[in-house]
Amino acid sequence: MADPVRYERVGAAAVLTIDRPQRRNAVDGPTAEALAAGYRAFEADDDARVLVLTGAGGVAFCAGADLKAIETFAPRLSDPNGPLGFTRLTASKPTVAAIEGWCLAGGLELALWCDVRIASRSARLGFPERRWGVPLIDGGTQRLPRIVGLGRAMDLVLTGRIVDSAEAHAIGLVNEVVDDGTVLERALAYAEGVAGFPQATMLADRRATLAALGLPLEEGLALEAQAGPEVFGDAVAGAARFAGGEGRGGSGSGV
Repeated sequence: MADPVRYERVGAAAVLTIDRPQRRNAVDGPTAEALAAGYRAFEADDDARVLVLTGAGGVAFCAGADLKAIETFAPRLSDPNGPLGFTRLTASKPTVAAIEGWCLAGGLELALWCDVRIASRSARLGFPERRWGVPLIDGGTQRLPRIVGLGRAMDLVLTGRIVDSAEAHAIGLVNEVVDDGTVLERALAYAEGVAGFPQATMLADRRATLAALGLPLEEGLALEAQAGPEVFGDAVAGAARFAGGEGRGGSGSGV
């Protein structure tokens, strides 16, 4: 029996692929365990600078929990890391969702867990579990409002309606839309661009951005300031490179 999740290194990225296309990459208990193992492998791999999360087959990113195997989730409901494997954890490094086709229910919650979402034109996103009385328990109610704002989040949470890639992009649910069949390639290029930046300062800025969300401005500024002394040496080196002509005119962004 094939593994339900594949973990592979591609350049500076770790690609975590849900590989159950016959079930539209829906997640059962064993798949959730495999996702958790893949996440741990990424965190333990110092050379993997970005995690790219995707689904196999081109038809779906992930259709959420496998409702035909819902009993396999029983042991996971109390898992502090989240029923789908790692949705109650915060990665220490950047994460990108490469979304092709259907991205539904818990699958959308997995995509919301990522820092950045890149979608194909065929992508369709939403919480259809609203129709069956299945709750959002993998972070959807908390992350969606932070990404698209309370009003738009409430619309999607209350109605369970499906949005296409154009609307998802317009409301900020996805960051970028690309042609079908190219989303993983674009996500990997994005990952390589991010991986090419000086890491210490980028990771410090990412931590401050995540940790200060929802704090009063004063507290957020104080949190941001804590990173200054830690990465000052990197800043000095970077300033010297800029003075020498590197990165001027937008060159070298890589993303």
